[in-house]
Order: sequence, then structure tokens, then C-alpha cells
Amino acid sequence: MERGFKELFKVSKPVMGMIHLAGSNSRDKVTRALEEMRVYYEEGVDGFIIENYHGGLKDVMNVAKHSKWHDVVRGINVLGEPYTSFVIAHQHRTQFIQLDSVQTLDLDLSSYNLFRDEHPGLVVLGGIGFKYTNPTGNPLEQDIREGMSRCEAIVTTGPGTGIETPIEKLKRYKKIMGDKFPLISGAGVTAQNVREQAQYADGFIVGSYFKPYGNTELKVDRNLVRSFMDVVREIRKV
Repeated sequence: MERGFKELFKVSKPVMGMIHLAGSNSRDKVTRALEEMRVYYEEGVDGFIIENYHGGLKDVMNVAKHSKWHDVVRGINVLGEPYTSFVIAHQHRTQFIQLDSVQTLDLDLSSYNLFRDEHPGLVVLGGIGFKYTNPTGNPLEQDIREGMSRCEAIVTTGPGTGIETPIEKLKRYKKIMGDKFPLISGAGVTAQNVREQAQYADGFIVGSYFKPYGNTELKVDRNLVRSFMDVVREIRKV
């Protein structure tokens, strides 16, 4: 199967809800994650990213294991161990992974290319200019072109979790990338700014906005998810 972001989601401006794996213990983390997935699913979120933000590798694997609904698009992001994402995704048949950086400074290219070749059907969302990563010192166009050769969609953000990705940044990236290669806004997307973001972004990763007060340790708020997706559905009609 060939890789393809647009073929994977099959909708305009897909929304990926982050699963932060918060909870008091491993059992609670898994139970809550599955509950949050159900909320996302019922409110029309297009995919989930299981991330070890508040949990461990075992929690990631358990959530992946117990969330194999046939019509749900799932992704894995293992912070600090990007190549492990390939292993877990393959083991639990998730359709994509997210890597916070596919910049040259952050990859062992020989290992990365080996994993890519071993998993040709796995869509990779790769970060360029991602929060908390160091700049390469290269021209932006070089970073973006290299990133485009390493993944199926580029993700960029503002400087931190919950902080809006600057519109001018999205505009610069999109000018270099063109209309055919997907650009994902990966942080700080809200119901209030998603219309403007959608002028340049082809999809959105949303995490802290779906939590009360933006607190990633709290449970997903269904009303926040619903109001956000209502706006996205209006955008898709245009």
C-alpha cells in the first residue's frame, strides 16, 4: 500500500485529537484514553494520536491494543524514542505515526530510512520548526524540502503547547510547500482561530484545547470537542 495523507483521512481539513495518557495509574490512564477516544469518535474527530505525554510505553501499547475499531484512524507518537513509534504502530496496526522532528539534526537518517523502508504503508507526520526543537541553522526552504522527502505531511507549531501556530509561519511554509503537500497546524488551534488557520493548514492536531483550562491532565470536554468540530464542518462546506 502506498503512503498518502489525503488517502488516509479522505476528508478536507482532518482533525486529529491527542490522547495524552493522563491518569492516576496505568489502568486509569488506559480507561480514560479509551473514553476520550469514544468522545472524539462520537463528535466526529477524524483520527487519534496516542502519545506518552503523561504515560509510558506500556500505556501507549495497551491503548493501541484495545482501540482497534475498524473505522478509526489511529497514530502513535513516542516522545523521545521516535523509532519506537514504528514498532508499536506495526504491532498494533495503527495507520500513521507522528515524529516531532524530521530535521537533519534530530534523525539518524540511516536508521530512519530503514524503518521507513520496512513499513511502506505507514504514513508519517513529520515536524519542521516544531515546539521545543532546536533550529538547524539552515535556510527554511532547505529544512522544508528535506522534510518533504522524509514524510507524508509536515507538522509545525508555535513555541509551546497550547500556543497558537503563527499565521505568518503557516503562510511561509505553505508558499514553499505548495498546495499538493499537506501542512498540519500542530498546536494552539481553537474554535476561535481555526477558520484563519484553515486558510493555510491542511489539517490540525488538537490536544490541550479539548481539555478544561487547557490542562492536559484533565479529561476531554465533550462540549469543547463538539463546538470545535461544528466550526470545522462549516469550513469544509466552503
